[in-house]
Amino acid sequence: MKTTKIKLVAVLLVVMAIGFSFTSLNKITVKGSDTMVILSQKWAEVYMQKHPGTTIQVTGGGSGVGIAALINGSTDIANSSRPMKSSEVEKLKARYSTLGVEIPCAKDGLSVYLNKANGVSELTIKQIGQIFAGKITNWKEVGGIDANIRLYGRESSSGTFAFFKDNVVKTDYSPSCQTLPGTAAIVNAVKKDKLGIGYGGAAYAEGVKDCKVKKDDKSPGIAPTAETIKNKTYPITRYLYMYLKSRPTGETKAFIDWILSAEGQKIITSVGYFPVK
Repeated sequence: MKTTKIKLVAVLLVVMAIGFSFTSLNKITVKGSDTMVILSQKWAEVYMQKHPGTTIQVTGGGSGVGIAALINGSTDIANSSRPMKSSEVEKLKARYSTLGVEIPCAKDGLSVYLNKANGVSELTIKQIGQIFAGKITNWKEVGGIDANIRLYGRESSSGTFAFFKDNVVKTDYSPSCQTLPGTAAIVNAVKKDKLGIGYGGAAYAEGVKDCKVKKDDKSPGIAPTAETIKNKTYPITRYLYMYLKSRPTGETKAFIDWILSAEGQKIITSVGYFPVK
């Protein structure tokens, strides 16, 4: 009897081990860019419907948080709305002896949000940069009413924060810029504040108006639309990336291959982003 029980326990342990192994092999973790959360959740939702044995867990936190998680081994895929920094690549190399794998997976237009009651409707890139650097502080300086400009931006771990700083502000942000934990929070703040201005992914612009952006004083103002972002006439466009420690294998590779397929890329436009090609 004891021998039978021991054999039964042994069989159960083997079955449990196989079950745990199967679960582990078919679970994919994705972490990082808040800009990409809506898109990644939709990808995960559709993919899991087609592959019931696969679990995909998507969380945000910012591009920097996602890349840090990739480096410390707590996520399979890091979403980022900016390229990896050389310092991050070095950390990855030191830990895993690899430079990582960069996969551009979508395009995004970075919108400048204005309150719908704001009389200003277009700005040059230079003016936008000067506003967020604190060099232009009153709306009358850019054709608006005589009132102080109120700034809303992302936290420093955000890839959107870094991209906007490097490509638009080109210096430090104004100390008066209120940092908020996510693009949706910025949109909500500008929606409630007639004197507010913020920035973030074009897909989030609900209840606010998109500022038309001019390359310079002589250029026309361009709004972020599917067409202008695709043909790159809108001045503030960027790629969105997935990063991995090494070349993907197994279910992770299958998921990424599907994202880059015609079916996966078609989903991008349904949530307000744009295909990578």
